[in-house]
Amino acid sequence: MKLTKEERVLRVINRQEVDYLPSQIVFADRTRFKDIAKALGLACEDELDEYLENHFYMTFDLHDKTMFFRDDKEEIERLKPLGYANPDWENSVVYNDWGFGYKVGVGSVFVSFHPLQGKTTDHILKFMPERIRQAAMEKDAASAVRKYSCPDPNKKGNFTEWENDFKKYSGEFLVWPSGYGGVYERSSGLLGWEEFMTYIAINPALIEELFDKVCEFKIALAKKVVEIGFKIGHFGEDLGTQTGGFFSEKMFKSLLLPRLKRIFDVYKKAGIPVMMHSCGNIIEYIPDLIDIGLNILEPTQPCMDLKYLKKEFGKDLIFYGGINTQTLPYLTEEQTKEMVRNTIRILGKGGGYIIAPSQEIMNDVPVSNIKALVETIREERGKV
Repeated sequence: MKLTKEERVLRVINRQEVDYLPSQIVFADRTRFKDIAKALGLACEDELDEYLENHFYMTFDLHDKTMFFRDDKEEIERLKPLGYANPDWENSVVYNDWGFGYKVGVGSVFVSFHPLQGKTTDHILKFMPERIRQAAMEKDAASAVRKYSCPDPNKKGNFTEWENDFKKYSGEFLVWPSGYGGVYERSSGLLGWEEFMTYIAINPALIEELFDKVCEFKIALAKKVVEIGFKIGHFGEDLGTQTGGFFSEKMFKSLLLPRLKRIFDVYKKAGIPVMMHSCGNIIEYIPDLIDIGLNILEPTQPCMDLKYLKKEFGKDLIFYGGINTQTLPYLTEEQTKEMVRNTIRILGKGGGYIIAPSQEIMNDVPVSNIKALVETIREERGKV
């Protein structure tokens, strides 16, 4: 059975026979590809994807590129005249069209400025889009939320890379349009975490107003995913800590779940599977997410009991992830191989699994463990 990478993933999602399980490995720091390739003995960074044998090709709308390419000065400077990024290099912050400030050089996504937190200075105001400057200067959260407007999802050029990447890579890879930064993540990023968690408890109507604005933006993106012809829909919302969800069951069901359903419905009506990103232990939310149409949980994280997940939800969900990136920096090569092997055998038993780490691989993971990870995936992927 000779399958393209796209066919292999889609067959796993549809629970059909495959020659071996697909896999995906992603690094947090996209400026590090050249160094990683060199350390692995590859001739150039262009060989890295082939070495990893990744099955997905992730593509970004330009509103999201600032978040993921904040450390790539050349890319940020390209996005600046297009109105999608505004860097303050002197202070190591890159601002996007939402008004978020992303810290540069910290190895992961860190929002250092929240435009509706009431802490905008005259200096920062210079980097804010004209559209939100009045909202950003408000000290009262209710006034700030009322005056705030999300970016235009159909802004010129926003979907250029989606369209180009789909034409270029679909058929070989399963092209994955990034849906990271969901309804509550964007809302908490706009207000600041402490403020968001306070208002969701004492003034839920304020949070619902902000949720609705962000939700409409995400629905517009979902409709564009369908229009272009992508074969998978993606949505991201980190719902959990290491021990449980951020929200009570009542709060989750009343405030967030109905908005997620509206977004998922766009994909379900088009007949394409829904993959959702969420870090943390979200076992308590999984039944409701299945009810609104979730097909693939990305990334499945071992702060949840992997055996329990497979037993309880394996008939309903495809699991993506599971390989523990929190321990990966500290293991020997042999320990890495054992951990990867056990994870694949638990989640891959009977199919329904996309082999992947439980999160992007951070800068502290030794190259020797990256190599052991890849080698073990190749050894195990066809056995389960």
